[in-house]
Amino acid sequence: MDKNTIIGFLLIFGIIIAWQVTMAPNAADKAKQEQRLDSLRQVELARNDSLTHLQQPAAATAAPSSLDSAAQQQQLSRQQEEFGPFSPAASGSENLEVLENDLMRVTFSNKGGRIKEVELKKYFKIELDSAHKEHKIPLKLLEDAKNRFEYLLPVANVPGGAVNTGHLYFQARKEGANSIVFQAGAGQGRYFEQAYSLQPGSYGLQYQLRFNALENVLSHSSDAVQLQWVNYLDKLELNHKYERNYTTVYFKPADDSYDYCSCTANDEEDHSAQKMQWVAHSNQFFASILMAKEVPFKGAALATETLPAQDEDLKKLTSNIIIPIGQQDHFDMEMYLGPKDFEILAAYGTDLEDTVPFGRSILGSANRWVIRPLFNFLSSLFGSKGLAILLLTLLVKLALYPLTYKMLYSQSKMAALKPRLASLKEKLKDDQSQIQMETMKLYREFGVNPLGGCLPVVIQMPVWFALYRFFPASIEFRQVGFLWATDLSSYDTAFWLPWNLPFYGQHVSLFTLLWVVSTLVYTYYNMKVMDMSSMGGANATMMKYMQYLMPVFFLFFFNNFASGLTCYLVFSNVFNIGQTIITKNYLIDHDKIHAQMEAYRKKPKKKGGLQSRLEEAMKQQQAIAAQREAAAKTKGKKR
Repeated sequence: MDKNTIIGFLLIFGIIIAWQVTMAPNAADKAKQEQRLDSLRQVELARNDSLTHLQQPAAATAAPSSLDSAAQQQQLSRQQEEFGPFSPAASGSENLEVLENDLMRVTFSNKGGRIKEVELKKYFKIELDSAHKEHKIPLKLLEDAKNRFEYLLPVANVPGGAVNTGHLYFQARKEGANSIVFQAGAGQGRYFEQAYSLQPGSYGLQYQLRFNALENVLSHSSDAVQLQWVNYLDKLELNHKYERNYTTVYFKPADDSYDYCSCTANDEEDHSAQKMQWVAHSNQFFASILMAKEVPFKGAALATETLPAQDEDLKKLTSNIIIPIGQQDHFDMEMYLGPKDFEILAAYGTDLEDTVPFGRSILGSANRWVIRPLFNFLSSLFGSKGLAILLLTLLVKLALYPLTYKMLYSQSKMAALKPRLASLKEKLKDDQSQIQMETMKLYREFGVNPLGGCLPVVIQMPVWFALYRFFPASIEFRQVGFLWATDLSSYDTAFWLPWNLPFYGQHVSLFTLLWVVSTLVYTYYNMKVMDMSSMGGANATMMKYMQYLMPVFFLFFFNNFASGLTCYLVFSNVFNIGQTIITKNYLIDHDKIHAQMEAYRKKPKKKGGLQSRLEEAMKQQQAIAAQREAAAKTKGKKR
């Protein structure tokens, strides 16, 4: 680099630092974050008291006796106009009910007869305070006050032609310890019910709609009701960027394979005319899934909206699902409200496990049926996910070692030619095109393949791509620690910077730093045996710099990766360095290589092959360059 380039880089770096200092969070912001954490802890400690309080009728509700008869009559008239036969259920106060098992606690509201929140007992959400200290708080689904889960009942002679159950106050009744029914009456023994049942040891909630004597209430022109399901997903993981890219609406048509809305952009999918088996509102590791049982849904219109990064919510997911009713007086469904555990979801037999984002390609199948079972087996042997990563790395390296040996053998042959290549460069001086052509001749003469070291790297790339999807998709790694990493599904943190650097972040991943250092060491060791003179002076210098700069560039890319993956990459580099040193110094006979190359040199050579074609192409380029040079000289003389 020249002086001006260095000065330019320093100026850019200075501008970034100045910008970060200016935009760094102030003391008020940190105090606000600390206050939010304290509030969350206070709410959790007082949960039982607050629940009891909420179950009492709202004190602010005016007593009926405080309204004069005219106001009462006017209110009843408005309710009758808006809700028709369901007007008696249009007034009331909100009460909460709870169903609970060993895995989760489900809180219901009688307003709308819907789920108000689900607390998963075996999982936690991690919050960072202003000092970046981690705090565990309860993990809840469907808890946002902006959420909606309401049916549009087709009732004639009401505005819009439908009654929205989200505005109705249902009568709740417990049926045993594990079941609850919410009923909205329409008079004369007619009612609409929602029945929920929770079994021990299950994240599944049996859910049934019941239509009793509503034939003359619901419109005869409609054979379906519409469910409007709006879900504001909370940020549940430390790495919100990762979480956002793995959050979306999944759906399974009854006669097709699963599909999903875009994970990285706002999206809409209209499948109103296609029967649906299930619809899932999915975070990175948790999902709320609504499944039809005997009869599929008639269709669904689905949408995702990515919310701003500073918003308290991650995404807004919307599903408008068409529920068939026809002549039947009930419709059976099931809700799954829990972790995206592959084994649990696969047990349903309806492809729910496809909501685990392993991918749809061959690499996704490899994650599901090869890497995942292998990791589970290795983890069961040692009880440690980190040791399982180490063992997986070892198995991959042992499986690829025959190819690695060929690569190192090819590098040793190239190293044996270095004295001849140095002599060639000295002889031809600055004639780079001639140096390149003579170098290719030399490779062909001694049977050296300059691309022989690429194959092991190419073969390992599918493994890297598969693991890139595997670690942030597998809930088994969520909040599982190894060494200094506290969560193998998210980034590890050695320390925090005073500022949030663009494209990098505020945390410093130690696994990523170790990967960069080990990659530089491995590159330096390999560069000692490589000869780049055939590329030309400027090209050789550029390639040499690129070999060292690429790992530094990836420092920004890998800093936010799942630490399980960067841990694997570190182990992989350590094994690479060890294999290279042992193989070259103890397993390869360099004298034998010299003898084999000399023997190959004396053999008659067949024409053709890749090297011959490359040599011919170089000759043509050299001829074209010579013609251009001659034309330029002639033009200069005429002037």
